[in-house]
Amino acid sequence: MHDAPSAVDADIFRHVEAVVRRAGTSFYWGMRRLPEDKRRAMFGIYAFCREVDDIADGDEAKSEKMVRLGHWRGEIERLYGDQPRDPVCRALLPAVKRFGLRKEDFRAIIDGMEMDAGASLRIADMDELNLYCDRVACAVGRLSVCVFGIDGDHGREIAVALGQALQLTNILRDIVEDAERNRLYIPADLLRAHGIDPKAELAAILGHARFPEVCDTLAAVARRQFEQARAGIRTCDPEKIRPAVMMMEVYRRILDKLARRGWLDLGLPVAISRPGKLWIAFRYGFFP
Repeated sequence: MHDAPSAVDADIFRHVEAVVRRAGTSFYWGMRRLPEDKRRAMFGIYAFCREVDDIADGDEAKSEKMVRLGHWRGEIERLYGDQPRDPVCRALLPAVKRFGLRKEDFRAIIDGMEMDAGASLRIADMDELNLYCDRVACAVGRLSVCVFGIDGDHGREIAVALGQALQLTNILRDIVEDAERNRLYIPADLLRAHGIDPKAELAAILGHARFPEVCDTLAAVARRQFEQARAGIRTCDPEKIRPAVMMMEVYRRILDKLARRGWLDLGLPVAISRPGKLWIAFRYGFFP
């Protein structure tokens, strides 16, 4: 027997919804049309991701970040023991029971945040990049498709393809911002394949004459993943998959705009305007 959403204090749900709203993300509008139990579940998942991501991006020493992420590991254990303490995990408790959310996916997200917790980050090869994407994006997708009601291998395949596409788009969009944090998600083996020394200073890597070729290569991978996700989505119940479609369309347009801008002026920001996001919400939120 599942706990009804009303079994959890309404203040807790207001808390997680406020976390999502404050983030100013298109995710908020993508989830607003979901039925109440699914909307609350997705807001809880997003709020959890926001909490651990803020730790990874914070200014504390790595040791302090690891302690705080360790707290969240403990909280996930308590969540699956029906004794969560944090408001975010208390909000997740009904969702875990109702939608069968897997503990392994929450753990994977924390693993991804630990990869980001150091003073610097370099990705060795495509295998490590795929692992990173799986932890910080695909794991979120696997939780999400359970909430949407797209279970089994098919749902997980969509989660992997779309998660990788979204995260690669994020990486390509945020190259300069990440470099300012001494992070480079472009794999070292890909840089070497284009004649770029992955041990060089970040400014030299980003300014290398062949760095745009590297970005084009990753953009092509992201496009293939978008197409794979789109193919899987076409076989789903349109009503169930609408939120994923809305997210896909926002990020696909960001990737297109990045490609049109090119990779020479990486500091030129690329985003979808609020009217553009509202159009996508209307177009893909109300029509199949």
